[in-house]
Amino acid sequence: MTSTPPEPDPENTPDLEPGGGVKPGSTPPDAPQTSGLSEPEPSTVKRFPVTGIAAIVAVALVVIVFLIAAVAILA
Repeated sequence: MTSTPPEPDPENTPDLEPGGGVKPGSTPPDAPQTSGLSEPEPSTVKRFPVTGIAAIVAVALVVIVFLIAAVAILA
């Protein structure tokens, strides 16, 4: 089975120039669009997660330990 094309027949399209374009200011013929989201996006959390805070604290502790070790080696 053959489906009909979404575009109208070029012979019956008003303001169509040779080559298939339309004149500036002229509205092209209607065609279906597939843009947009299929589902709404989930809402985001507005606060920083506890695991993120724990990771920052852990990294800070590791940096402090390395700084203490570097000072102890140099002293």
